[in-house]
Amino acid sequence: MMEYTDRPKHSIPRPTREGQGGGSLVNKNFLNLAESYLFTEIARKVGTYKEEHPKADIISLGIGDVTQPLAPAVIGALHKATDELASAASFRGYGPERGYDFLRDAIVAHDFQARGIDIAADEVFVSDGAKSDTGNFQELLSAKCVVAVTDPVYPVYIDANMMTGREIVKLPCTAENGFVPELPARHVDVVYLCYPNNPTGTTLSLEQLKSWVDYANREKALIFYDAAYEAYIQSEGVPHSIYEIPGASRCAVEFHSYSKTAGFTGIRCGYTVVPNALPVPFNKLWNRRQSTKFNGTSYLAQRAAEATYTPEGKNQIQATIAYYMANARLMREALTGMGFKVYGGIDAPYLWVGTPGGMSSWEFFDWMLQSAHVVCTPGAGFGDRGEGFVRLTAFGTHENTEKALYRIDSKL
Repeated sequence: MMEYTDRPKHSIPRPTREGQGGGSLVNKNFLNLAESYLFTEIARKVGTYKEEHPKADIISLGIGDVTQPLAPAVIGALHKATDELASAASFRGYGPERGYDFLRDAIVAHDFQARGIDIAADEVFVSDGAKSDTGNFQELLSAKCVVAVTDPVYPVYIDANMMTGREIVKLPCTAENGFVPELPARHVDVVYLCYPNNPTGTTLSLEQLKSWVDYANREKALIFYDAAYEAYIQSEGVPHSIYEIPGASRCAVEFHSYSKTAGFTGIRCGYTVVPNALPVPFNKLWNRRQSTKFNGTSYLAQRAAEATYTPEGKNQIQATIAYYMANARLMREALTGMGFKVYGGIDAPYLWVGTPGGMSSWEFFDWMLQSAHVVCTPGAGFGDRGEGFVRLTAFGTHENTEKALYRIDSKL
């Protein structure tokens, strides 16, 4: 027997089955997730500590948010675009779901053609960030797909697929294997790769990445390649895009972000490349998904992103990246001198640091917060193989980075 619950007259009544109290409405896959997202838990613990110690000067080297202001070229583009919206003659409303041509053409020319990579504008989809797209793209996949992720791993890759109930295969990345995942011993349908890596800060060589492209084409698998930190690569021979590998356009979707490259964490803009050469028509399917569930990235954000490709914008953004990488170099040298095992920080703004004295990740997090008043990210929050490590970011100011290192050293 069906019954209606009591609701205000203006709302639409929703039927529930008698005796179930609406429990059947819940996607039970969500109940398999951790109670809170990693960075939400960190914020809660830091907030509690601040309440109990209001005079403590907390320095965050944990969450990967930027601290430097937007480039002047970007600010100028934002002001100009804002003025355009103030006039009826130049006002913009809803934009194209794929993004405006002016930005997509700039992406193709500067991020791909300049590197000898053949990507067409209709393969580029502008979005509000890589996090959204890496989580949302799995909506196109069958629930039966087996998904492989590295361990440790950016939590969104796992959580988004757990919400659908997919089987997850973990690929260990440890100091012993140089944080390079081995090819799966069994067939998988989808592989998430993030390089330069979040959280370990490590990279893959062209040959190492080629082995994954060859595997995917052989197994008819799909690679989701998160290249959000490619602008931080300093070393020769490290690929900036998976499409530098022959055959990658037949097996890989690539995600990019302006959040860390250009400081757009508050503006929100990124893009995803979905090649037409993929054996499944994911380009058309993703366009259909975006047309249905996304109204496009704001005009302001897209004009701001376009400005990052101007000569002035490129120079200004490279200066900011150099600022953060100077922090990374200082952190790597100082922490190594203190006796820590340190990985990353060479081609990425992240450092993966072994905890001292057999401390667990969360124990060291508590020690850092309570003793040095410095926030890190516990490696265990990125997966089982993250236990015994913490992630530090180079996105602080020079002054706070130096102060945090001094505090850590003085408390050891």
